[in-house]
Amino acid sequence: MSFVTGKHIDRRMLLRGAGAAIGLPLLEAMRPAMAAATSKAGMAARRIGVVYVPNGIWMNEWLPAKTGRDFEFTRILKPLEKFREDMVVVSGLSNKAAANARGGAHAKASGSFLSSAMPKYTAGADVRAGVTFDQVAAQQFAADTRVPSLQLGCEDARMVGNCDTGSSCAYTNTLSWKNAETPMAVEVNPRSLFERMFGTVDPSLDAATRARRALYKKSILDATRETTAGLVGTLGAQDKRKMDEYLTSIREVEARIKKAESDPEIPTGEKPSGIPFAYTEYVKLMFDLQVVAFQSDISRVSTMMLGREGSVRTYPEIGVPDPHHPLTHHRGHPDFIEKVIKINTFHVQLFSYFVERLKATADGDGTLLDHSTILYGAALSDGNQHSNHNLPLVVAGHAGGQKGGFHMAAPKETPAANLFVDMMDRAGVKAEKFGDSTGRLVLTV
Repeated sequence: MSFVTGKHIDRRMLLRGAGAAIGLPLLEAMRPAMAAATSKAGMAARRIGVVYVPNGIWMNEWLPAKTGRDFEFTRILKPLEKFREDMVVVSGLSNKAAANARGGAHAKASGSFLSSAMPKYTAGADVRAGVTFDQVAAQQFAADTRVPSLQLGCEDARMVGNCDTGSSCAYTNTLSWKNAETPMAVEVNPRSLFERMFGTVDPSLDAATRARRALYKKSILDATRETTAGLVGTLGAQDKRKMDEYLTSIREVEARIKKAESDPEIPTGEKPSGIPFAYTEYVKLMFDLQVVAFQSDISRVSTMMLGREGSVRTYPEIGVPDPHHPLTHHRGHPDFIEKVIKINTFHVQLFSYFVERLKATADGDGTLLDHSTILYGAALSDGNQHSNHNLPLVVAGHAGGQKGGFHMAAPKETPAANLFVDMMDRAGVKAEKFGDSTGRLVLTV
């Protein structure tokens, strides 16, 4: 089936090769010559993303003192200051489902964060929570994308067992639930994610077999070289430049994955194939894969956990060799609090890289950031007390015409689900109610 009609290229066109298929960025040639302003084929898609941090945040250095536009960036939020006009700090939201549920405090928090539904207290196979708002959006976009949604993580992808005082690992190790009984496992291996996006790898294969096959796998771009050259030869100068930038980004991601696979500093057996040894490089690579997925319209929905809830990751690269979770139970100890602040700030620095990449990537008549709504934050505010109230949240992006540059304090105890209704609406997903929402939280000064 041809996806090229005259000078118009269908948005769904794929560059195919042996065992590979590459989606395309939004090109001028995708706009019908006589209906560029109105045809869906020429419109930029809207995306929804979630970037999650575990174990809460030290709120004294997160929450701005003032609301409205005249607010100062706190120490933790400082890395986002250059994106002031691209983001909204949101305070006052709560997750009552987590506060009222039984089970481990961390499991309840992440297990209900994006659904506002109380997780069943169990460590067995009978897990139950609620469909998450990202999956509601994914279901609507599924017919137009190759991969309905991406679930990414940076550690521990187990979905069975007891991970928090009698609560299943399914609650701590993922954010997304397809329905009340189906948690969506996160992908922690960049190689596996890359092949899911571009290759035709059987997801049922075990990790060792997939890794072995990857050693013999040609470059995705090499596999599609012939069809790529044929398409590029038909494009105008502006679209050729866009394609060059897009293919270069894919090549760079692919090279970084290969470098990680051959890194001699990675202890044998410690990490699966394709995961960079350095955490910073690991996170940036996962962010870059999401940018490519959005740019090529492979997927319009992603969630990413910078760490599992209850994470004991250490951060020696920023002078914190202590495990994260125990530090959050600081009991007022100033040294512990300082280390928590350093971790919180480091996570925001990494998120700022994602925002920068989205803002720098052209997409139709704007950028990926212009057409996205990205939630950053945690399911706990005070990690020491496991509080589910006044959650630390930031929304970046301009999907649906959203303006940025202010701190909005919602009325106390406003359900976080109200924000999810707004994010879905701005992405073109209409939902009158979601979870325990009481309305739509319109982000405005």
